[in-house]
Amino acid sequence: MTSIILDREAATDSTARLPIADDRAMLKAAAELTRDINAPRAGIYWGDFLGSVAIGYAGLVLAVLSGSTWIAIAAALIAVLALYRALSFIHELTHVRHAVLPGFRFAYNLFIGVPMLVPSFMYEGVHNLHHARTRYGTSEDPEYLPLALMKPWTLPAFIVVAGLTPIALMFRFAVLSPLSLLIPPLRRMVVERYSALAINPAFRRRMPEGDFRAQWNRIEIACACWAIALLALVATGTLPLRAFVIMLAISSGVAVLNQVRTLVAHLWENEGEAMTVTAQYLDSVNVPPPGVLPALWAPVGLRYHALHHLLPGVPYHSLGEAHRRLTAALDAGSCYHNASYRSLPYLVGKIARSTMLPRR
Repeated sequence: MTSIILDREAATDSTARLPIADDRAMLKAAAELTRDINAPRAGIYWGDFLGSVAIGYAGLVLAVLSGSTWIAIAAALIAVLALYRALSFIHELTHVRHAVLPGFRFAYNLFIGVPMLVPSFMYEGVHNLHHARTRYGTSEDPEYLPLALMKPWTLPAFIVVAGLTPIALMFRFAVLSPLSLLIPPLRRMVVERYSALAINPAFRRRMPEGDFRAQWNRIEIACACWAIALLALVATGTLPLRAFVIMLAISSGVAVLNQVRTLVAHLWENEGEAMTVTAQYLDSVNVPPPGVLPALWAPVGLRYHALHHLLPGVPYHSLGEAHRRLTAALDAGSCYHNASYRSLPYLVGKIARSTMLPRR
């Protein structure tokens, strides 16, 4: 059965702000219809991740070595898409029990986390707060800003700033990490403000403790050594500047693509109040088939972001089947269908138009 795409543009500002009660029938159906597809399939995880890594780095190498500008550009685009897909598995790391996928965190950090300076600890212990029932959409949510209620210029700024991410990460690990080991107050600042994949500037991360702290330190040392070594190779001419710039450009492309996907992951219409699960779902976005492009810009199940907020424990490879079951089982009047949208341009336009509305 095809998805039902509804246009909720006509809703008034006051109606959109009314408290939304939980849709018990939808929540019950979501739980009951997906019980048999909750188990992560290790073969899919490993094959998808390692395949994306291989294609991504092959594209990067070809972009660096090719003497043809057009081949280099095409290879760089492939590298951006494949490495973005591989990096998106950091999201799965926060939801899947590590005992079910032994060694997967290590592989992520070895192939993506350290080389791209986006280690697993920057999301673990952070993303779970975004799913907390009483934190979503509030000032304590690290991954939420009321973008739809802000000034129009905030949207392009939100995207453009992401292009500087590789330089910021290089500075964070090559400079701040070593210095913070010598200056305790700086260490606290680095952990609190510069150690999370967060968009909420007010978010402050807690200092890590116990085994997680030891794991964090090991991975951070690896990232710092890699960042310093990379800069040293460029400074000594061992790594040509052209190759380094291409690497930065590809990393920047990954960051921008992720930021665009983040921009349309939610409607960003909450002003800080705690929300019901159903309200959180309706503030989130599904971009289901028949569209094909969302598989590229919202990979690893991210095209079903609203559904993921209903069922955070369902592995990414089962979300498509879960959506099909719920779409078929719930009648046209169910609010389940109200979180489905047709395309990226439509969503960007919807949020942009919202920023232009007069505010009280």
